[in-house]
Amino acid sequence: MAKNIHLVAAARPNFMKVAPLWHALNVAPDFRPVLIHTGQHYDANMSDAIFADLQLPMPDFHLGVGSGSHAEQTGHVMIAYEKIATEYRPDALIVVGDVNSTLACALASVKLHIPTIHLEAGLRSRDRRMPEEINRLATDAICDVLWTPSPDGDENLLAEGVPSERVTRVGNIMLDSYELVRPAIAAAAKDNPQNPYAVVTLHRPSNVDDDMPLSTLVEALIEVQQQLQLIFPTHPRTAKRLAETGGDAKLKAAGIQLSAPLPYITFMALVSGAAAIITDSGGIQEETTYLGIPCLTLRENTERPITITQGTNRLVTMAELTRTLTTALATPRASLPRPEYWDGQTAQRCLADLRRRLPV
Repeated sequence: MAKNIHLVAAARPNFMKVAPLWHALNVAPDFRPVLIHTGQHYDANMSDAIFADLQLPMPDFHLGVGSGSHAEQTGHVMIAYEKIATEYRPDALIVVGDVNSTLACALASVKLHIPTIHLEAGLRSRDRRMPEEINRLATDAICDVLWTPSPDGDENLLAEGVPSERVTRVGNIMLDSYELVRPAIAAAAKDNPQNPYAVVTLHRPSNVDDDMPLSTLVEALIEVQQQLQLIFPTHPRTAKRLAETGGDAKLKAAGIQLSAPLPYITFMALVSGAAAIITDSGGIQEETTYLGIPCLTLRENTERPITITQGTNRLVTMAELTRTLTTALATPRASLPRPEYWDGQTAQRCLADLRRRLPV
């Protein structure tokens, strides 16, 4: 009899991590994937369009949590998922990433003694000011099985005292998603601008929540725009803050192209043709490493150090942005070997580990 596996998707990056695993489970005779959307991201471009691009079905359950404080979101997801897990008890739960829903569903699941697996485990920024770091630490501490994307994830968990038998390195699931729809991305890239451009994605509270950093960021982007056309799909929280401060008008006046969040295929087509990426997001550090595109990350740290040591990522401050971009664009692109298991086959390794850990 096929085992029911709950997969939780909550925010845009989760959808890309869940999709390859859902497809692999769906064609496996011994598993049945059950897709649960917590509704943490409720903008259509942040969720519905991504489901369509990645050929995912409508969720089996939609918790409809929406926005709120960290405590409100976490609490609401715990309550809602506990009801689902109690009535429709799975053989295992897989949570992905580091958002509030990741921790909330893991907490509910382990207390019901359901085998609980964290995909993308072991990542550490060492910065507890980031809510994602707290979610990562807590989720890894309670989950039964930890699937890591890279050797640093293994090392972090072992240094924290996690028994090695709980850890399996499976690779980077984000790149499975890219390969899943690579032909559609290539087709969409035909509509990319002909002139050189950079793509901007920014949403971290440290960059956009307070007026002073946001004002500095706006000025830094305007300075870069004088050198290279910027295309800026704006996260809902960033768009709200730019509108409140008048930053959106300044960016548009400088010629920066602002847009709503883009569907996955359209966005990755833009990324694939970009001269560089300016971001504070996590997943795009990995995608640009995979594609060999210079990535400038406006953060003090990254939980994905392999994108720096083996990839194209650079940590920069706003004051350094223009100078670092100039250097990156002037540097010939090297053909770097991709990190081990960043090969589009992570979902298959996940299935193999599930079969080992959940025998018939």
